[in-house]
Amino acid sequence: MICQECNERPATLHFTNFSNGEKTEIHLCERCAQEKGEMSWLSQGPGFSINNLLQGILNIKSSFQEQSKDPFKQETILQCERCSMTFPQFVKVGRFGCANCYDTFREHLTPVSRRLHSGNSIHNGKIPQRIGGTLQLQKNITNLKQTLNELIAKEEFEKAVEVRDQIRSLEKRLAEGGE
Repeated sequence: MICQECNERPATLHFTNFSNGEKTEIHLCERCAQEKGEMSWLSQGPGFSINNLLQGILNIKSSFQEQSKDPFKQETILQCERCSMTFPQFVKVGRFGCANCYDTFREHLTPVSRRLHSGNSIHNGKIPQRIGGTLQLQKNITNLKQTLNELIAKEEFEKAVEVRDQIRSLEKRLAEGGE
């Protein structure tokens, strides 16, 4: 497809605008888009990468830029002790330098994972069919143990006994083969 503005170069950018129920499509080359101002949202010009796109979509920068009350106070940038990577470097590169970075930047990653997982900070994906039975049992046992601890803390011992018995029966099923 040829650029609709210059009719010379191939169109590499395709803009679709919906306004008052009408759909308008514009096909431009990079040069014409820059001249026309359509690429003003690309602050870094032609060097725009997928990492920059994800930064904008996920709004990652806001998680490590906190407003300081004292304008003269110098901000400390969180840095991994092992590989010396900073969180702004992670945002730019899109991957961590070492396994320790996950622990170092944990508090900054929670808002990102919540945005990715519809408000949840833990991924609850699909369980493979062939091992789904045992995984489901283990998950139920874990949930019941958490419920048991909460009941004990509330001193609701009658309900705790019922939950304990459920846990024992599930553990017995798990030991027998998981089905």
